[in-house]
Formats: sequence, C-alpha cells, structure tokens
Amino acid sequence: MNERVKELRQALGLSGEKFGARIGVQRNAISRIETGKNGLTEANIKSICREFNVNENWLRFGEGNMFTPIDEISLDELVSNNSIDELEAEIIKTYFSLDKEIRKSALEKFKALFESDSSD
Repeated sequence: MNERVKELRQALGLSGEKFGARIGVQRNAISRIETGKNGLTEANIKSICREFNVNENWLRFGEGNMFTPIDEISLDELVSNNSIDELEAEIIKTYFSLDKEIRKSALEKFKALFESDSSD
C-alpha cells in the first residue's frame, strides 16, 4: 500500500504537506508511510478514499483503477461524506430524476443567477 500512496500523491500533483493536510496528517507522516516506515491506519485509508475519490481495492490490493468512477458513488456516500442535509439530498434526487433537457435549462438559469450575484 505504501508505494500506492506515493503513486497517488504524485498522480494528484500534491506535495506531501498538501496531501497530508487533506487527510489530516503531517507531511512527515506521509513520508513515513511512503517509505514503508509506517503503515496506513484504517482511518488513513478511509480518509484517502473519501478525499481523493480513490478506489479502496486499488489502494489496499492494487486491484482495479486508481480512482472510483463518479457513476459508482452512491447518494448515501455523497450525503455522508459532504454533510448534506435531507433537503439537499432530496434536491439532488429530484434533479437527477428530471429529463436531461429540463436539467440543462435549470443549470442555465442557475448559472445566470450566480453570474448576476457575482456582479453585484
């Protein structure tokens, strides 16, 4: 696993310090993990997978793709990993149940609203 952490960090173009900050550990902890002096804890594994959308089987065993395809992320994971409340989850579900053209139109309206708010 240690070499895969280094491979991931390099693929993301992050320094040990920035990578560590994203998962809540110091740069020297990342260095010790990458060199094999320390192993990954379960919390480290979960944090890496959540923060960087990493395929846990790849991280643990080197199997499959490095990253989890977006279409495999469940709404439950999205909700729990991003502090999304019930209303936000319902909005997301409703949005994706709409026809593609209606979604496109809604996005255009949101974009126009955001642009008008930023110009104020």
